[in-house]
Amino acid sequence: MSFSELGLDDALVRRCESLEYKEPTPIQAAAIPLIISGTDVIGCAATGTGKTAAFLLPLLQRLSGPAFPGKPASKSVRVLILAPTRELAGQITASLQELDGTQRTKVATLTGGASMTRQRAALLRGPAVVIATPGRMQDHIDTGLLNLAGVETLVLDEADRMLDMGFWPAIQKVLARLPVKRQTLLFSATMSPAIERIARQNMRQPQMIEVNPRGKAVTTVKQMAYPVALESKNALLFDLLERERFERVLVFTRTRRGAERLARILAARKHQVERIHADRSQPQREAALRSFKSGNCRVLVATDVAARGIDVEAISHVINFDVPAAPEDYVHRIGRSGRAGNEGKAITLVTLAEEPALRAIEKMTQQPIERVLLPAFGGRELLVLPPVNPIASTRRQSSFGTRSFSPRRAGR
Repeated sequence: MSFSELGLDDALVRRCESLEYKEPTPIQAAAIPLIISGTDVIGCAATGTGKTAAFLLPLLQRLSGPAFPGKPASKSVRVLILAPTRELAGQITASLQELDGTQRTKVATLTGGASMTRQRAALLRGPAVVIATPGRMQDHIDTGLLNLAGVETLVLDEADRMLDMGFWPAIQKVLARLPVKRQTLLFSATMSPAIERIARQNMRQPQMIEVNPRGKAVTTVKQMAYPVALESKNALLFDLLERERFERVLVFTRTRRGAERLARILAARKHQVERIHADRSQPQREAALRSFKSGNCRVLVATDVAARGIDVEAISHVINFDVPAAPEDYVHRIGRSGRAGNEGKAITLVTLAEEPALRAIEKMTQQPIERVLLPAFGGRELLVLPPVNPIASTRRQSSFGTRSFSPRRAGR
């Protein structure tokens, strides 16, 4: 199938050809004709399968024509796209600008951590498309500057994450200001029953598209887990990074504090590393992503929330330094590798206390994760550590100066 067979106009087909989009992905082939027809759509497909283009291409075609009958004309917002994180909102904006060959579509991106003054100026220019995170969207609604009466299409991208992050009350406030007569599109890599229930309550006879069974991890990623004592996680990570051939690796931690600590330790060991988490400013997060994309840094340490929207080609490995508490987060994490049919590898460092969480992941995905047993590592047992004298310590020189170093404390 070609893009011309999906009902796209000639200009968009030529744009796809110029971007070397040879043929539509399964989610694009299924969703584009439905969206062009005005149907509400619930789309479930793995990360890296072209979900963003699946809704942007038909929406760009819609924007090239007249507004819906009865809707406010010209400078009214016609398309509203909500995303859970700044990174994902920025990625959607970049994709829209790339796909819009005319460069005539006015877009305003509203995210936290960016200048409210600049965002107000973008709204005053009369954008046809607003791409926003729910919290910042609510801030602009409260100022009275943003009029949503002319919205024809609402897109909820990564809706499961927005629910997990507690954004649903803010989304409900947005929904209350939207016209009842509208098209609603919902896309996600996972689809929980709660999300599906909420979606159907706010959509009109939606068509469900499931390219991959919900909850399934991508099949192009080889999954394995290393059972390890908590005190030896750092040492095992160092060994993996120094022994295996990692082209570009994404390391996940549960907490922002854990991400910051791990990045500093890796930097002290002369690794080219950046980190991205909610405590970093927007310019810092953007700089970290640019460095990772360009290859200037080989390792990016991230938390789950901050990692939504990381669109980087050729991530060879995803390492779960901490097992995620929610099985759905595991699917999203490892989906950063093995994108667009490429092979990837996902490695999970699992302690005895984290085994139940890993088994919950296997139950949800219905895919066993291979356990790689390392009976000894660096002269120490991984699963049963020898007694450590809490008083004994050595002096170690690091980039942060000379300080006392305890093997037991280093693993925390």
